[in-house]
Amino acid sequence: MADMGEAAGQGWSDSLAGTLQQLKREGLYRARRVVETPPGRQVVVDGRECLSFCSNDYLGLANDPAVVAAFRKGAQRYGAGSGASHLISGHSVAHHALEEELADFTGRERALLFSTGYMANLGVISALCGRADTVLEDRLNHASLLDAALLSRARLRRYVHGDPAGLERCLDGTGEGRVLVASDGVFSMDGDLAPLPELAAAAERHGAWLMVDDAHGLGVLGATGAGTVEHFNLDQQQVPVLMGTLGKAFGVFGAFVAGSELLIETLIQRARSYIYTTALPPAVAEAARASLGLIREQPWRRRHLHALVRRFRSGADQLDLPLLASETPVQPLLVGEPERAERLSRKLLERGILIGAIRPPTVPAGSSRLRITLSAAHTESDVDRLLTALEEVV
Repeated sequence: MADMGEAAGQGWSDSLAGTLQQLKREGLYRARRVVETPPGRQVVVDGRECLSFCSNDYLGLANDPAVVAAFRKGAQRYGAGSGASHLISGHSVAHHALEEELADFTGRERALLFSTGYMANLGVISALCGRADTVLEDRLNHASLLDAALLSRARLRRYVHGDPAGLERCLDGTGEGRVLVASDGVFSMDGDLAPLPELAAAAERHGAWLMVDDAHGLGVLGATGAGTVEHFNLDQQQVPVLMGTLGKAFGVFGAFVAGSELLIETLIQRARSYIYTTALPPAVAEAARASLGLIREQPWRRRHLHALVRRFRSGADQLDLPLLASETPVQPLLVGEPERAERLSRKLLERGILIGAIRPPTVPAGSSRLRITLSAAHTESDVDRLLTALEEVV
């Protein structure tokens, strides 16, 4: 019996080793870099000082002194952790205050904190949908939205990226049960915006709900930074479910869902990824409150960021760089095959520029890219240096 067990164990090891070798041969193997400094425009990675263009810290708040001070003060008051789930004894006054402020910021009745955007999407869709229901999703949605639909056991249908007519055809064929339409607000690998007004109108005509994952729009878009939904001037009735993250433009950690009183109470009772996990540390909530205050009080961050985006795109156009159409801080440079993306990333690193190579399965085969992201922490000279390096290597 022991010999049989050892043989079975060796079979597992051989299988895993073969899979890893295959990933290496295909140029799809992923390796972590060790960062030795706080997030910012300049970072030290694996002992090398670099100008970073691969962070989601769009407003430069992750190491802002006011945010760090709020985190430190929160830890001194509440400790390092929350100690329990929200429904046991982990829901602090810091969490409650942040939820109320996020609801006000997004123009919704209530908000509910989750530990991550992934957990928020899993919790929402699995709480709202079941076997008798249908979830319709954009083909380029974030993996968490797709996984959430599979977890819910609802029927999942995917429409062509950014195609309201394709959604309409899907809606026409849904049949019985409730229907949830889910889409990214800003697509994280392409940087483009979902056609939310058209999606909302189609959903409303068919009695469906629209859910928007605005992880990459919140803080960046809209007159006050309230995101893609504000950018398109849509309200709670048109977009009943809004998910936002706190680890990107907010520069902290965590996520939230905002919507009606009825939605939030339902999630508190039914969302397993909310019920069965430890609450965020209250100190994180205090840091997020400080970030939210800066987002509201310092619109110059958004203005500067968008000016940098325009400068970069203008320079890239002069160099005939194959950028995707994006007016957001996410600026993807298509290079095709994964090996080329990885090679260009290494060449840029040699020049002190940190940009990640994005390869399948994160993006479709044949569309590997350098995912360039800009931040309000960057300067015009940083952008010019980036363009010079891209001209040299691309």
